[in-house]
Formats: sequence, C-alpha cells, structure tokens
Amino acid sequence: MLRLYTYFRSSASFRVRIALNLKGLTYESIPVHLLAGGGEQLRPQFRDLNPMGLVPVLQDGAETLSQSLAIIEYLNELHPDPPLLGRSVGERARIRSIALDVACEVHPLNNLRVLNYLAGEFDFNDAQKSRWYRHWAETGLVAIEAAVTREPGAFCVGDTPTMADCCLVPQVFNAIRFDCDLSRAPKVMSIHARCVALDAFRRASPAVQPDAA
Repeated sequence: MLRLYTYFRSSASFRVRIALNLKGLTYESIPVHLLAGGGEQLRPQFRDLNPMGLVPVLQDGAETLSQSLAIIEYLNELHPDPPLLGRSVGERARIRSIALDVACEVHPLNNLRVLNYLAGEFDFNDAQKSRWYRHWAETGLVAIEAAVTREPGAFCVGDTPTMADCCLVPQVFNAIRFDCDLSRAPKVMSIHARCVALDAFRRASPAVQPDAA
C-alpha cells in the first residue's frame, strides 16, 4: 500500500492528498507533526526519509519520494487516468506553469520555515508575520488570476481538475486562513469553489485529516 507522510495543514501534503483522491488510490496516512517537540520532521528518523526535513513523503514499495509535484507526476505516470497533466504538450506546459507559480513563487515565501525564521531572527510578532504572509500570497494569487483568466474552462486549465488545481486549492485555503484580500482574484475563487465541491478535494481538506483533532 502507498504510505503518505503528511501534516494536515501542510499545503504541499494537501496537494498530494488531492491527487491521490482524484486518482482513486488508497493510501496509509502517517502524520508528521510540524510543531510538536520542535517539529517531528526535523528528527533523524524522518530526515532519513527526506534529508530536507519536509513533508510530504510518499513510499511506494521500494520508492521513497519527496517534493509534491514530483510525487504527483509519478502518480500520473503510473495511473494515467484521469490525467492530471492534460493531453497535449501545450496543455501540460501551461498546467505545470500554474502549478509551479504556486509551488515555487508563492508558497516558499510563506511556509512554516520562513515564518519561524522571521520570528526567531528578526523578532517578527504575529501581526507582522501575518502582514508578510498576506502581501506575498495576495501578490502571487493576483498574478495567477491573470494566468487562469487566459484559460478557457471551469478549472485552471480546461474542464477537469489537473495538477494546477491540486496546487491552487491549498494555497487559497491558506490565504483564506490568513485573512487575505482575494477580491482581485475572482476566477481563482470560482475555481476554488468548484474544486472544493468535489469529493476528492473535500476528503483531502485539512479539517478531515486524522491528525487534525
């Protein structure tokens, strides 16, 4: 069975949970608490799985994989239907572009490591951290709004969810949690609403994970 090392609020883990659900794959969820005891992801036994000390990690037999987008592409190659990367070369490139906008441009500025560093090194208080988060999340999602507005269809690219939607929904979830102003991203918000109405997204959401209690 697939084993996913995950944390309920980790947006990168959230992406992979969505992809697993869209593919109809069953997996064992292994919680890694990012806050307890200074962070379980930093313990030697977890760093043996992922030296970066980050979730998610997917184990599939002899394969141990990190990085959410690499994991999603791995799942898509093993289980092609439904496709999460589109049918044509152009579609696949556009899907990857939006996914990477989230995973490489927006998320890294706002992840737990960065927020903890701002607090520890520069003495940011909670209000300052939230202001930092909102600035970069709003800036990034407004830019993504321009990208998805160029695309026809109900989702980020086309009329079915893809890897781009797997990345977008967790980022919007976190932006809402940090009280971001998303009024300048109406299509992003309509895509988010359409996605979270689907069972695959609902079952991946942080609130229903085993470690959310």
